[in-house]
Amino acid sequence: MTTATSTAPPCVAHLVSRSTARLQHSRAALLHQNAAFRTKKTTKNNLSSRNTSSTIAAALPFELSPPPIDHDFLDSVTAEGAKVSEEGIIETFENDDEGLDAFDNGVVVMDLSHFGRIRVSGDDRIQFLHNQTTANFECLSEGQGCETVFVTPTARTIDIAYAWIMKKAVLLMVSPETCGTITEMLNKYIFFADKVEIQDITKQTCLFALSGPKSSEVMANLNLGDLVGQSYGTNRHYNVNGMPITVGVGNIISEEGFSLLMSPAAADSVWKTLLSQGAIPLGSNAWEKLRITQGRPAPGKELTNDFNVLEAGLWNSISLNKGCYKGQETISRLITYDGVKQRLWGIHLSAPAEPGSPITVNGKKVLISLFPRTDDMYGFIFWVGKLTSYTTGRKECDHFALGYIKRKAASDGDTVIVGEKIIGTVVNVPFLSRQSPPPVKNSGPRLN
Repeated sequence: MTTATSTAPPCVAHLVSRSTARLQHSRAALLHQNAAFRTKKTTKNNLSSRNTSSTIAAALPFELSPPPIDHDFLDSVTAEGAKVSEEGIIETFENDDEGLDAFDNGVVVMDLSHFGRIRVSGDDRIQFLHNQTTANFECLSEGQGCETVFVTPTARTIDIAYAWIMKKAVLLMVSPETCGTITEMLNKYIFFADKVEIQDITKQTCLFALSGPKSSEVMANLNLGDLVGQSYGTNRHYNVNGMPITVGVGNIISEEGFSLLMSPAAADSVWKTLLSQGAIPLGSNAWEKLRITQGRPAPGKELTNDFNVLEAGLWNSISLNKGCYKGQETISRLITYDGVKQRLWGIHLSAPAEPGSPITVNGKKVLISLFPRTDDMYGFIFWVGKLTSYTTGRKECDHFALGYIKRKAASDGDTVIVGEKIIGTVVNVPFLSRQSPPPVKNSGPRLN
């Protein structure tokens, strides 16, 4: 990562008022980057407006006054057959299997506008977030980004945040369930002399995620190829018909893809442009399947007061050498004394199972803090973990889950029992496999 300079870190652009202009068919559109990241004009399909009379100026700073919203994006997708909940969440396009296949072999686009977006501004914003979360914000510069974790003082997990460092603010993307809690918590920790402002801009913005092995091809076709191959979290500002759009590398579920933040006024046009490039739309029902099979922990399931941030396996979001921050003392002790007692795994199941079901290993004696029971036929049966999330696969006979399992009780490829008699096979999952824990040190006793 690049060391932060003495200038204030970068900016989340602020939203301009709603424009009545709409994008034409993507073949007629042309996307211009702002002056700092200008790209060459091409004949390919692009996102921005056609303006031959003058060069489009750099993206204007976002204004935080919300533009008029008439829900034309949701009206548009509903007319195309999408099922939208009363809360405005696109549940399905009735193409879940096609979308899941495109995630593996093509490209999908997902509306994640129901996820929270928190804008942190003010001169002290970087130091403030550095102290409140697990990542090292002080080493980041404008246009960079990272994942960080909000934890309790005892390092219990609250949520993972996807952060963009911008010129005048930091944008945090968090789960729908935790946005209000995190906003309230951050405001609580602002002291009188702190120059920090916290704003929930969820309703003033829209967020799309582009994922799949062909997502880079779509970006190149839209004249955004300069982002391809950049590090996770890299973000830049562009113009769409005079309205700002910010594009970042990676997204909430995968490093292989991109995120697009925009005004609600631009959402419908951007969505249709992405579809015209071959992106398959994916609803929240299929998204939940992806979350579980990819192994991304979620609040209220894997991220709770029952498990700490290291047990959740979120090593890439934790700085092990920065200064004091919330939860640091507990995290340091867990690492120093090898005190992580369990870890999160994926589990292939032989049948459906309920979250909360116990995970056991027959006849395998392990040191655990859970309660064993005695079985006359099989000897001791030890509870070694708990199921946290479950989903069906693309076939009716496929069943997959996430669950915490005690260390040394089971590892990749081992067999466990979920509930009374459901057979499970422990497997690695992509999201957790990308995490990089530090090498184990032999110094110090192990915490039991």
